[in-house]
Amino acid sequence: MKDPIVAKYLIETPHPLEFAAEMIAGEQSSGTFIAVPGETEELKARARARVAHIRPLEAVDTPGLPGSRPPKSLSGPPQYQRAEVTVEFPFDNIGPNLPTLLATICGNLYELAELSGIKLLDIKLPQAFAQRYPGPQFGIAGTRRLAGVQARPLIGTIVKPSVGLTPTQTADLVRTLGEAGIDFVKDDELQADSPHSPFPARVAAVMRVINELADRTGKKIMFAFNVTDDLEAMLRHHDTVVAAGGTCVMVSIHSIGLATLVEFRRRCQLPIHGHRNGWGLYGRHPLLGVEYPAWQKLWRLAGADHLHVNGLQNKFWEPDESVIRSIKACLTPMFRPDDTAMPVVSSGQWGGQAPETYRLTGTTDLLYIAGGGIMAHPQGPAAGLRGLVQAWEAAMQGIPLAEYATTHPELQATIAKFGKLRS
Repeated sequence: MKDPIVAKYLIETPHPLEFAAEMIAGEQSSGTFIAVPGETEELKARARARVAHIRPLEAVDTPGLPGSRPPKSLSGPPQYQRAEVTVEFPFDNIGPNLPTLLATICGNLYELAELSGIKLLDIKLPQAFAQRYPGPQFGIAGTRRLAGVQARPLIGTIVKPSVGLTPTQTADLVRTLGEAGIDFVKDDELQADSPHSPFPARVAAVMRVINELADRTGKKIMFAFNVTDDLEAMLRHHDTVVAAGGTCVMVSIHSIGLATLVEFRRRCQLPIHGHRNGWGLYGRHPLLGVEYPAWQKLWRLAGADHLHVNGLQNKFWEPDESVIRSIKACLTPMFRPDDTAMPVVSSGQWGGQAPETYRLTGTTDLLYIAGGGIMAHPQGPAAGLRGLVQAWEAAMQGIPLAEYATTHPELQATIAKFGKLRS
């Protein structure tokens, strides 16, 4: 098979592994539940997906998901066998078409009664996808250039409270953070174009402050305005940000979908901050959904410059090893060296996680965001920002945080406020 689309799955099934794997290949290509006259041997040779590899794993007594149907011939209680299965789909079935790709590599697979669990682990795509979908427009290098930050993580925060602030109150907060030296600020995903904070008014108020600070200090804050809406409104919001001199827009990627992001990317003149809210729907269950290394490739191709990856010791469910995999996945080129996306480390970050984040990833190509970790600092948001910057200074210099804190009072107060340091 020439230039196939390769998908790797974790499956669980009460059936023989070879049978279950062939069900996946047939259901998502030329086959259906029963033989049909048009599925000739010639057609199957061209269009049927091929099971390339099966790696058996452990067997369990209890199914991961409800609703699977064991073989009718089974006399005793079923065993549920797990395996990694690699399937090659003919490129000619799909072409370079992201929405149809998703329908093929995911789609009805999650409905198959022969499976008691299936999760897409990774994908490999032919070069034709890169020719149709150019991927990130700014990526890491363009983001650093616009933010004026090199050789360290970009340090950012989220407007908090998430909703309820007026445009003027939002701008006042940005002024406080800007005077402290913040690199990046973003709308919360819950705040888009609301009656209490209309998008044009918020952009005007915030950019007035950002432009004033830039004229005075030479540093221009990157603010990611949440343009999430229907496509027409997103484009209108984008134009508002561009006209005001803004340097970033944010979208809730799962809310708008792949096709909308592709079209928005084609017309967008700014970095696209891709927020993954709702990710737990796809990634939380160990035997259902899509692993982030596969999912982020689709969003990068669609045009996201920044992608959220959660954070170490986060406030959500995700374990640290999964977060590290996600960061490394975003930083791994797909088709060319510059098609990587800036990993956005967030979720309960306060600076205490900086040393482990740096040690385990070995990179400063991160957008490191703390909401409460900056805003709830006992000495105020400006001190919260300084404490976070100091934590990263210590991490990059290999100095223990507790030691660095003895000469950096904002970091000392950060540690006292936000928790006991893990060894």
